[in-house]
Amino acid sequence: MKNLKYRKKAGPNMYLRLKPFMIFLAGLSFLLTFSSDPALAQGDLLITPRRLVFDGSRRSADINLANTGKDTATYAISLIQIRMLDDGGFETITAPDPGQQFADRFIRFFPRSVTLGPNETQVVKVQVVRTNEMSAGEYRSHFYFRAVPKALPLGEDKASRDSAAIAVRLTPIFGITIPVIIRNGESTAKVSISDVSFTLVNDTVPRISFKFNRTGNMSVYGDITVDHISAGGRVTRVGTANGVAVYTPNSSRRFQFDLMDIPGVDYKSGTLRVIYTSSSDVKPAKLAEAEVALKR
Repeated sequence: MKNLKYRKKAGPNMYLRLKPFMIFLAGLSFLLTFSSDPALAQGDLLITPRRLVFDGSRRSADINLANTGKDTATYAISLIQIRMLDDGGFETITAPDPGQQFADRFIRFFPRSVTLGPNETQVVKVQVVRTNEMSAGEYRSHFYFRAVPKALPLGEDKASRDSAAIAVRLTPIFGITIPVIIRNGESTAKVSISDVSFTLVNDTVPRISFKFNRTGNMSVYGDITVDHISAGGRVTRVGTANGVAVYTPNSSRRFQFDLMDIPGVDYKSGTLRVIYTSSSDVKPAKLAEAEVALKR
């Protein structure tokens, strides 16, 4: 599974990795390549696609759920609001930031919960409504699929406890989210890459860092490739990061990831070229490009 960024946050919105109340945020920073029909998995729940985008005349879509586990599982489905932070992290919010528009009131979906037996599938129908009430721009919310804990069977004996002691029982609740985006009108979104830097962590791990700069009325979403260009002109692909977004209203996002250690690639000379392209199986378009010279 792809590496995703989690953000710990105090209070009821705390995100814990592989612990109670874990929220798995989809459509963010994926460090491996998806197939042409990408799916997203967390635990025993498989979701296709990993994001929904409504633009033009498209007004309906399906979300496909599959239980790949050996036990029956129930999931509650809702829409939540998420803020993207400058470092690519996320946190839940209830009120939109300036320039941010929520999509939830324009989205209708059914069912609101599903129970899936082993290897069973279910389709969630999604429809865009009240488009006549929309102004130009982008609207975004996130579908949240929350695992519902199994109830304790009636009559099951409970362990005896000291009545004077306080007992705390933690029940893991796992969830996964995918963004749903509605775009109304023409996009004026543009993106550039700046502040590119390179470092050898502990003199061994090659790492590249840079910043996205977004302008316009809509978010940008695409794939990153990093090539090493030797002094002699040899080009070697040393890194990819697929499914990287900069959501509205953010004007920037910092990003970094580790590159591959490939025999013959000298990270102390030559140049690193970063290219950000739109995600498209038909004809990917270059969105931004930048380079950094390597020095000994």
